[in-house]
Amino acid sequence: MSEIQLRRWSENDAELLRRGNTPEMTVHIGGPETEAQVAARHERYLRFWETNEARCFAVVDGSEQLGAICSWKTTWREQEVLEAGWFIVPEAQGRGAGSAALSLLIDDARAHADGQRLLTAFPDENNGPSNALCRKAGFTLAGQRAGVFRGADLMMNEWVFDLQS
Repeated sequence: MSEIQLRRWSENDAELLRRGNTPEMTVHIGGPETEAQVAARHERYLRFWETNEARCFAVVDGSEQLGAICSWKTTWREQEVLEAGWFIVPEAQGRGAGSAALSLLIDDARAHADGQRLLTAFPDENNGPSNALCRKAGFTLAGQRAGVFRGADLMMNEWVFDLQS
């Protein structure tokens, strides 16, 4: 890896979502989306920048697209927080791209938190790489919760990062 950067999500990033929409990449989030769902998600990522609902980025190393990472406003345990979600394509996994991207997202969240003190992440309890990424980035495991995502019942770990620390 030379220099991992976050680049604002662009019209040219739709194919990146398709690359992350495989059975292997979505095993912990209920499985792949349909092509129409991927297209709608791409449009949401673009629109979020205009509506200030979320900040979605392509994770890049030069011109190489490695994945995506976003943060958005949500409510957790009756408080307004930011939530993070990400994926790194298989050929870039294990090279530090996820750690670098999450560190950059934390910096971005600190700069644009808009009053939210906490950044949260809710990976499936069986998603070892995402849970390890949270731990390595300095998140604290606050508990677990059951939920449904893409029609699948999940048991998610609740990871929390204090943006003011």
